[in-house]
Amino acid sequence: MTEDDADRIDRNRRHFLTVAAAATGAVGAGFVAVPFLASLKPSARAQALGAPVEVPLGSVQPGEMIRVLWRGRLIFVLRRNDAMLASLGDGLDRLRDPNSEVVEQQPDYAANDTRSLRPEWLVVEGSCTHLGCAPLEDFQPRPVEGWGGGFFCPCHGSKFDLAGRVYKGVPAPSNLRVPPYRFVRDDLILIGQDSGVA
Repeated sequence: MTEDDADRIDRNRRHFLTVAAAATGAVGAGFVAVPFLASLKPSARAQALGAPVEVPLGSVQPGEMIRVLWRGRLIFVLRRNDAMLASLGDGLDRLRDPNSEVVEQQPDYAANDTRSLRPEWLVVEGSCTHLGCAPLEDFQPRPVEGWGGGFFCPCHGSKFDLAGRVYKGVPAPSNLRVPPYRFVRDDLILIGQDSGVA
């Protein structure tokens, strides 16, 4: 074997070892990168906490309310009956923000007299805007007391009407918040997403 043959074989070995080492390194980097990149993906629990929630409405009768959780927040879904809807125009002078002018409290499509996409359905966060307590529903009107029905926070006495609008002279500074939502069909709403509002 000549010296040139030995150099050629040596170069071929070095080339093979270089290619083999690079390939092994690339595979190793892949094994390290996959778990690292997977750790950046939100967990199933985190995805569920932020995911929109479907709420079937078919069994809710007029005058009834259901509660659901979305992103750890309590959401009230009230199906208002005709008497409830008729009372929304009463006593507007006793409300702090009767025209829903605080824009952060509801999406644009809910800045109306009923604070909803469809007058029959009210969708609001069940959290008092004073300290975050959960208001109780009290839908029985008591005209003598100036109460047309709505939500009452037992902790500090804040009152909200059947559109979630806050009364004057109570600790809560603003109306109950309306979350983003949309109707998927007449008997199903999606809370947490309002694109493609129906």
